[in-house]
Parts: sequence; C-alpha cells; structure tokens
Amino acid sequence: MKEAHSLKVGLCFGLTSAVITTLGLMVGLSAGTHSKLVVIGGILTIAVADAFSDALGIHVAEESENKHTTKEIWQSTVATFLAKFIFALTFIVPVIIFSLNLAIIISIFWGIFILSILSYYIARQQNKNAFKIIFEHVAITIVVIIITNYVGVIVDKIFS
Repeated sequence: MKEAHSLKVGLCFGLTSAVITTLGLMVGLSAGTHSKLVVIGGILTIAVADAFSDALGIHVAEESENKHTTKEIWQSTVATFLAKFIFALTFIVPVIIFSLNLAIIISIFWGIFILSILSYYIARQQNKNAFKIIFEHVAITIVVIIITNYVGVIVDKIFS
C-alpha cells in the first residue's frame, strides 16, 4: 500500500511538473526566439536537468518526512524522474512535425489534456468534484502559459 503511494506521488508530481514546466519554457522560448531549434533544446534540457532536479527534490522531501522506507523513497524518486523525463519528451513531437506556432498550440492542448486526465483521476480517488479540481489545475497552467508568453515577448523586445 505504501509502495503504491510512493509511485503515485512520483507519477503525479513528475507528470504535473512535466506539463507546466515544459509548456512554460516552450511558450516563453517560442515568443522570445521564434526558433524551433531553441525550443527543442529547451525541451531536451527540461527532460534531463529538470527531471533530475525534481527527482532529487522529491527524494529529499520524502526523506525529510522521516516516515518512508528507503525503498519507498527511491520508488518516488525514480517515478518522478521517469514521469518528468518521458512526458516532457512528448512535447518534442509536435515541434518536429509542425510549424512552431501550430506546435505550441498543439502542445498546450496536449498538456491541458494530460493534466485534466490526472486531475480527474485524483478527484475520483478523493470523491471530490472533478470539474472543480480540473478547473483549478488547468487555470494555473493557463496563468503560467500567459506569463511565460509575455516574458518571452519582453525578452524579444529588449534583446533583439
């Protein structure tokens, strides 16, 4: 039972972080550089560096609670890394196939879809209103997308 909890923590954290961080980076880099190469490089960087960072963050957080076995801590760590790494990489596909603007739109819908499925799953497990939880998580994602878009636009105006 506790092992399932460890895997769920890692998967939920890694998936959520993959969506929000990758979309924020993609939107900001796209708005600031308009370069597929830069966006792909950013996604790959997120998939590797941020996946390790998030995995270590979960590892330390789980250790700090002083209530998990070493096995449970490592399960959360590995699940976080794999979820973040794999789901971040899925955002490369539209960038490779489509124009950058279309790829960003497709990626936003893909990310919102992933978060909505995860949010629905969480709501059902907690017997809570799924619409409310989905709305909350998607709204935060949209705020991140809007802010990072404007950051990219500002960087483009200042440095180009």
